[in-house]
Amino acid sequence: MFWFIISAVLLLFTLRYRYPYFIKDLQSIYRIFLIGYPISKIRNSKPFYTLVDRFLAHVHKHPDKVFIRFGDETHSYEETDKRSNRIARSLLTHADLHEGDTVALLMGNEPMYMWIWLALMKIGCTAALLNYNIRSKSLLHCFSCSGAKVLIASAELQDAVEEVLPILREKEVTVYILTDSVNCDGIQSLNDKINRASDEPIPADLRANITSRSIALYIYTSGTTGLPKAGLITHQRLWGIAYFQLLCGTTSEDVVYINLPLYHSAAFGIGFTGCIERGSTMVLKRKFSSSQFWDDCRKYNITVIQYIGETMRYLCNTPKRCSDQVHNVRMAIGNGMRADVWRIFLSRFGQIDIKEFYGATEGNIGFVNNGGKIGSVGRVNVVHKKVSPYNMIKFDQEREEPVRNADGFCMEAAKGETGLLVSRITLRTPFAGYAGDQKQTEKKKLFDVFEKGDVYYNSGDLFRIDPDNFIYFQDRVGDTFRWKGENVSTNEVADILSMVTCIDQANVYGVTVPGHEGRTGMAAIKLKEDQQFDSEGLFCHVITYLPSYARPRFIRIKNDLDVTGTYKHIKVKLVEESFDPALIKDPLFILDETVKNYTPLTQEIYESVMQGDFRL
Repeated sequence: MFWFIISAVLLLFTLRYRYPYFIKDLQSIYRIFLIGYPISKIRNSKPFYTLVDRFLAHVHKHPDKVFIRFGDETHSYEETDKRSNRIARSLLTHADLHEGDTVALLMGNEPMYMWIWLALMKIGCTAALLNYNIRSKSLLHCFSCSGAKVLIASAELQDAVEEVLPILREKEVTVYILTDSVNCDGIQSLNDKINRASDEPIPADLRANITSRSIALYIYTSGTTGLPKAGLITHQRLWGIAYFQLLCGTTSEDVVYINLPLYHSAAFGIGFTGCIERGSTMVLKRKFSSSQFWDDCRKYNITVIQYIGETMRYLCNTPKRCSDQVHNVRMAIGNGMRADVWRIFLSRFGQIDIKEFYGATEGNIGFVNNGGKIGSVGRVNVVHKKVSPYNMIKFDQEREEPVRNADGFCMEAAKGETGLLVSRITLRTPFAGYAGDQKQTEKKKLFDVFEKGDVYYNSGDLFRIDPDNFIYFQDRVGDTFRWKGENVSTNEVADILSMVTCIDQANVYGVTVPGHEGRTGMAAIKLKEDQQFDSEGLFCHVITYLPSYARPRFIRIKNDLDVTGTYKHIKVKLVEESFDPALIKDPLFILDETVKNYTPLTQEIYESVMQGDFRL
């Protein structure tokens, strides 16, 4: 027995030395199997076992356990259950909702957001999670493509609702504001109705017809067509997202800090529904605050945090404090963190287990870095690849299309070579597409990839695999770029800019700026004949019609905009030239919020931007 133990220890030591990621790989494979069985069982359950059923099981098991902490508020599982029952009953009575109906939510982060969604789940309805930054045309588009018959908005967003109210009334949409009373024709208050409703349990037969393929959510993502697209999140897909916390290694004892907006799949899916799956406690923040972040972690005894690359950079840029490593955070789950920020974060705030991941909201493939290698989003895993077949294929970045051989099939990218991520569409890894946009749904599919008749999901993202089989995100293909944690549609921004009187054409693209994740918005514009550049008018226009993250920070005025033979704006050269006034002879301007204008981009301001002193 003694020699057996010694041999086992030596074997483990040898494996650890020769194969440093062996143990981590075993853990990942174990968790995949741990998730695979229950998901398969849930997928075939009759009646379908929803996430609200999992929530109710936790209510029964530990009713007094804290589910949500929000500021000084504390809400248990049982209290959350009863509040959602009241909401469900008030909507059944006053909004005449039925199983299969869709309700759009225009709200910031608050417990009511979660209570409403649970209420909608209990009565078999679908929620459309609207970005509270959007206005006017974009807001109407997002609402309409979901087919929602009811809109629920928070009180502070009533002005945004009133702006589009005439059209909503034409469509006979029922509009609720979360107040006790409201004085506006076409809008009703909801809080007063909720307060009068019973908190008795909601009969399960109200959601009896839900299946794994029923739509649970509409979550919006920017695309190449301009306006946001409503990604279809089925109940099967939502379960897959909810299990992501388990894949990372969280437990029911963890306290998860959610400070990203709930209309995002990261906060809502991985954070909120992940806590439902785990039966854990969440701490909800209205919005991210770098100055309050670690104080919150200490105050609420947080063990798991969520992030995007930009939030980690903000944390690393805060003044150093002697308490930087005084906390109980053991894990960070997120994406988009640069390698240099990653190193600084670990050095300053302690050896927190970083779970950098990749996954598109509407996609059918995702990765998570369980090996801890800085900069990577995951590692090639034979079991994962068997469950979710994917490949990196050769891609022509100039033509923006996969490279095919003489037989017309795609070719796998070599290790170390940048390739396009594609994932096979199967019954186990389906792709639901976008609501009311069959054209864009089909556009995301690649046919006859490796053999005749196969169909793959085109992620639109480029990756590279290193010699240790770690996967690295390289770039995004097409007409979107990422800034401040948001996907920005170049076509949508260009359409908004073209509404300005002095602008004839606009070509929008993203440029890299030192010290910032993603790409910063820039627009090359051509002025109309006999028109002068109205810098102040443009500033007012983008402030009015575009959310902060989508506003172009740089403007370049050109006599002509280069186009392809099919009249598509050429961006490659513009991206390469960037915004250096020493190299560009065209007039350059920068968005300056301190003077509320687009001001000339001088060499001095350029140096300030490059050094990180000018706030973008």
